[in-house]
Order: sequence, then structure tokens, then C-alpha cells
Amino acid sequence: MRRRSFITTGTAAAASLALPQLAQAQQASPGIDVASKTVTVGAFTPITGPVPFYTVLTHAAEACFKWANETNALNGWKINYITYDDGYEPARSVAVTKRLVEENKIFALAAPTGTAQSVAVIPYAKEVGLPVIGPIGGATALFSERLVFPLLPDYGWSAASNLDFALTDLKATKVALLWENDELGRSAKRGFDLYMQANGKQAAESIPFEVRNTDFTPHVRKLANAKAEVVILFGSNANLASALKAAERVGFQSKWMAPFFTADPTTRKLAGDLLNGTYFSSWLMPVGADDAEIKAYRENVPKLYPNDPVGVFGLNGWSNGALFVKGFKMLLDSGKPLTRANLVDVMETMTNATVGGARNVSYKAGDHRGARQEAIIQAQADGSFKLVRDFRPYPANVFDAKLA
Repeated sequence: MRRRSFITTGTAAAASLALPQLAQAQQASPGIDVASKTVTVGAFTPITGPVPFYTVLTHAAEACFKWANETNALNGWKINYITYDDGYEPARSVAVTKRLVEENKIFALAAPTGTAQSVAVIPYAKEVGLPVIGPIGGATALFSERLVFPLLPDYGWSAASNLDFALTDLKATKVALLWENDELGRSAKRGFDLYMQANGKQAAESIPFEVRNTDFTPHVRKLANAKAEVVILFGSNANLASALKAAERVGFQSKWMAPFFTADPTTRKLAGDLLNGTYFSSWLMPVGADDAEIKAYRENVPKLYPNDPVGVFGLNGWSNGALFVKGFKMLLDSGKPLTRANLVDVMETMTNATVGGARNVSYKAGDHRGARQEAIIQAQADGSFKLVRDFRPYPANVFDAKLA
């Protein structure tokens, strides 16, 4: 399936191009149409498969690009956004990326969805020199490639933030980790283990599960036997909801923690009142904040996708789309030829930028860690998510650890 953002821009005749535009056109990378001032980018998204509601992320990114087009955020340039279904299967993500490059001639991947999926496309991206801007995932591997600019934190840093809160604020002595057995969960486990080791502690339990898992009863029984006081789960919204339901069935009582993207109405719909009291680490500002960029998210997504919930999940997608908008604007302002290589160069000069719902986003050569701090929020009985601990830098012993 393919979707395009709305583009309303005229095409100038080739004879009327100014000399600088002509030079720019001659030197530009695929995906750049100087005559019509259009940049074409693309992404893979799981319209089918185990997590079809992740398309909320892509919808929000698309809404961001449409908003940028309508507000002239790129000085007359328009973004053409093309997406295809990958079923949340990494092998299909690679196939989709090849199609986008070879058939659609995209300039960059922008806000592609999935941790393992984004990691899987890296070898091909390196082969063709394709920038990957705002991959919606948090694997360690995404931070070690020059072509890749993650906005999301490494899930290892987020897991460490969760664990720090569990040990220092909740005063827990027995903390367990439930982790998705792929790049997402393994990155979380790495940060969890590093923090535990640095503090001379051991996990009450560390239990992997498969992304398609729907019955967490065996896992919860292990947690109960270990007398875990806090359980940190790193997996999808559906995984969290299933685990909470299993805990209720077996009568296991514990405090639960999860990553930012599960602090969303999507999870509330799946888990109901069982979500109340769950804690989440979050690198994004609250969705109800008065900031102009967050307000733009709240106002524009419902126009394009009125059935999508307005929450942190969607703000995540919007913010990753906003990262490409910010980066391409920097490239335009630089006056450099519109090439993939120059996009990478200018993005490595981004410092303490506001990007969608994220703050203080920075990149430099050799350091593509975008978000650098997280807060803790909690699900409330009225359906809202309340900030219960303000933003803090990630624990240094995990954040500054050498990436594998």
C-alpha cells in the first residue's frame, strides 16, 4: 500500500531556472526535483502483521509533512511521502526499502517504523548511501552508523531510567525485566544489565518473549515465584496489555513500568483500567503541553486521521517526521547541493534543537544520540498520563557506555 502527502506546488519551466538552481539540480541526489521544489522520502510501516496499530506512527509523520507543506516550513519546498506495508517483518522492510530506492527514487528514509526493521535495512542503506532519518526504534545498532539519525533513545538508556526510578524512587529491592526477543528487547536488556552491574545488584528475573506472544501466564508465574516488586516490560502496547491481564488472572500484584510509546490511549483501549498506576519513562514532552510544535500535532493529526488517538504514540511519529523537516531545512539554509551526503553533514551540526515533542536534540560526528533525557509519567484513573518525575539525564554508566 502506498500513500502520498498532499503536494500543491507549481512546476517551473526548465528554461526559467536560475543558474544556482540549475547547478543544484545537476548535483542533487535522487529524490530531489529542483524544478518543482519537491523532495521525495519514504518509509515502511506495518499495515498488516502483529502490530497494525503502529500505523498511527506513520499517519502522524505524514500529517507532519502535510503541515510542513501547508505552512511553507521549507521555503517553498514540498515533501512527497511514500510508504509501503512491511507486515512488521524485517526481511520485508528491506524489500520495501529497495523498492522505494529503485522505483520511487527516494532521497531518504523518513520515520520508518520498527526497531528490528530499521536495523535490518542498515546494510542496504550503507550500500546505496541512503540516510535513515528518525527511525522509530531504539536499538543500539542504530546509533553506530553515520547514515542513521535516531531521535528515539536507545532502549537500553530508557530501561536504565526505568530501573533507576524503580530502585531510587520506588525503593524496590526486587526488580524484574520482561523483554521482547528482538533488537528492541535486547537493547533494553543491555541497559538494564549494565545498570544492575554498576550498582552491584541482580535482577529478580529476566525473561524474554516473542513479539507475537499473547499469553503471558507462564512469564507472570515466574515473576510471582521471584516475588518481583517491580516489573519492567519492554515490548509492544499489546504485549503490555496481555501481561497485565495475565497478572490479574493469576493474582500477581506488582508495580509495572514500560517504555514511553506504551503510555498512550492505544494501550488504554487494550488494557482498560488494568493500565492504571503503570509507570512509563518518556523522552517526549506531555502531549497536552502548550509548545507550538506539540499544539501543531494535536491540531493537525485529527484533520487527516480523525480516528487515530491523540497521544504520546502519535507524538512520537510526528516528532520523527519533524526531524526530517528540521534536517532538510538546515540543508536548504546551508546553500549546499541537495545531496544525501550533505544532508548527513548538516544534521551532524544540529545542537539543542526542539524537534516535535523532543527537546535539546543534538548530533555531531561520531555521536548520533539525539534525545538525552527522560521523565517518568504514570497512567491515571481518569485516562490521563501524569508527570511524576521531571526530566533527568540518562544514567551515565549506561548512556556513556560504548555502543556494541
